[in-house]
Amino acid sequence: MEKASTLFEDRKNKAETLKATGISLYPAGFKCDLTVAEAFERFGSLDADSMAKPGQAFSIAGRIMAVRDFGKASFIQVKDRSGRIQAYIRKDRIGEDQFSIFKLMDIGDFIGIKGSFFRTKTGEFTVLAHEIRLLTKGLRPLPEKWHGLTDVETRYRQRYLDLIVNEEVKEVFVFRSRIIQSIRDFFMRRDFLEVETPMMQPIPGGATARPFKTFHNALGMNLYLRIAPELYLKRLVIGGLERVFEINRNFRNEGVSVQHNPEFTMLEFYMAYATYEELMELTEELFVHVLDEVVGKRVIQYQGQTIDFSRPWLRMPLFAALKEIAGVSEEVLIDKKAAVAFAQSYDIVLSKQDNLGQILAKIFDQLVEPKLVKPTFVCGYPVEISPLSRRNDLEPDVADRFELFIGGKEIANAFNELNDPVDQRERFLQQVSLREAGDDEAQFMDEDYVAALEYGLPPTAGEGIGIDRMVMLLTDSPSIRDVIFFPHMRTR
Repeated sequence: MEKASTLFEDRKNKAETLKATGISLYPAGFKCDLTVAEAFERFGSLDADSMAKPGQAFSIAGRIMAVRDFGKASFIQVKDRSGRIQAYIRKDRIGEDQFSIFKLMDIGDFIGIKGSFFRTKTGEFTVLAHEIRLLTKGLRPLPEKWHGLTDVETRYRQRYLDLIVNEEVKEVFVFRSRIIQSIRDFFMRRDFLEVETPMMQPIPGGATARPFKTFHNALGMNLYLRIAPELYLKRLVIGGLERVFEINRNFRNEGVSVQHNPEFTMLEFYMAYATYEELMELTEELFVHVLDEVVGKRVIQYQGQTIDFSRPWLRMPLFAALKEIAGVSEEVLIDKKAAVAFAQSYDIVLSKQDNLGQILAKIFDQLVEPKLVKPTFVCGYPVEISPLSRRNDLEPDVADRFELFIGGKEIANAFNELNDPVDQRERFLQQVSLREAGDDEAQFMDEDYVAALEYGLPPTAGEGIGIDRMVMLLTDSPSIRDVIFFPHMRTR
């Protein structure tokens, strides 16, 4: 801390010296002719004679990342958005005035360089500076290059530093952006319309979760941050938009873990006249599309596990998974007391108001989910934990629903949408009863949504895919905080 404080004071003194000589510490703009990557692409493969064309000069800019000082000359490493390049600063080339300015610059400052390209004696592609310009004076020193920025909490809290000094972190987020663009292209090609729905809602719906609550002063009403866009997206299908998708931010007032952040990104899409079986096919197609377009392969490594996305993926009924993987008996599947006893034998935390379906879901989460490494669709969930899902025609207590698991994580949830307004009202009332009994994640009654259903929702299937978890998988990231720029952290 003492060393950092000394460096900070030293930089402030340099800044004051520069200001006193009339140098702007924060000038507006700098016209760049090339990025670093473009410089390498255009000139990096040329020999020394081909690079040395009289009168040819180009401007680049970036952050100084390293300095090797030789008195009247220095080699520096300059980093822009596309990469790093070496620059050679010579006093007899740029002149005494500019060289004195350069001598007051530090690692972390932004510099503009106009120069030509050459190769050093060791063959390194280098910019020979003809002119330099200070673009931004950094007052705080970057983390020491030999230590880097390794403290995980500091990396999450000060992501800007993480991005500066850890190149692989930047690559994760570039990868994330490409994944989202690939997803968007996939749906646009299939005649889906990208839409936006409210993030502040008078009634939070579309999922079982505890919402964040706020108050709108002008309207004089309580509002909730969106926990899911589902009910609004289905309103759009009712309105005639038969294929819609939204890449949306959701907010859930729940715990924080390596898989959970209070604010997260979901893809939700709805397809009229489709069934959840068709969405399984579409989901496989989506992942293969992203893998081919962005990753470049269909077999990946995730946290030491090999995951093969070759189609078709495994399909498994929920009850069969509980029997085969968790060792649950038939009695546990149909009797609440037996289910409670089984859960307690594994120290699974239950609530008094949990129904049988909720207990089985908790058993599944603890004993089955971590073992589902290869892509697996788990199908047929109890209706009592699927308040927005259509009942199966042959088994009315089972919903036409699947969840997708990859790498031991839930990645997606999908079902045939419940479009019977009478049944939907009854399901909402059951949720209200659960809420009154103390379940603060149960859903609210939404009379307007029921009214919308009474106008007619065509047979529809819908799905939500966790973008953050998908990115975790495809970038081999162990924590959701590694794929969110600014994850929420407890105040120090």
